[in-house]
Amino acid sequence: MLSKAQNLLVLQSESINGYEDASAATLRQVSEARVPLENAENATVIGDVEIGDDSSVWFGAILRGDVNYIRVGRCTSVQDGTVVHVTNRTHPTVIGSYVTIGHSVKLHGCTIEDNCLIGIGAIILDGAVIGEGSIVAAGALVPPGKEFPPKSLIMGFPATVKRELSDEEVEGLKEHALRYVKYKNEYLSEGIY
Repeated sequence: MLSKAQNLLVLQSESINGYEDASAATLRQVSEARVPLENAENATVIGDVEIGDDSSVWFGAILRGDVNYIRVGRCTSVQDGTVVHVTNRTHPTVIGSYVTIGHSVKLHGCTIEDNCLIGIGAIILDGAVIGEGSIVAAGALVPPGKEFPPKSLIMGFPATVKRELSDEEVEGLKEHALRYVKYKNEYLSEGIY
């Protein structure tokens, strides 16, 4: 369920004024951000951000849709310490459904298609596209503009395709994403989240 997130925006409006290209239109988008009620209390979500049903934004994660938009599909988890940002006028960040974004990941102006896993500490930069059903290994650096086909195991600094994932491995990615829906629901039922 989506809801207006005015409480998340009050303290951030001053920092947005510091941007050279910030405009009244940008500030209107910030005040109309739509995020689910199921975000961790200390997660920061500002700007033109939409998050799908059963998705979760975990402790210390930051989604800054201040100078472009962020879209997150359903049943996707953005885990602890992750930063999702955009590039002014050129690159929004689009994250599909059934995506697991590991801890301390940096996503900047990129596209992550459905059913992917992004490993801990990975960095994915402007214009990069991660094809459906792929894994980006922990610590990988995906350079600007790099596009990867579906079902890729992506590793390295800079990242390259190491091999194609099996159908069984790809199916496991959706199961992993659904595990985080379960975790979110458990946290909510305990009043922790």
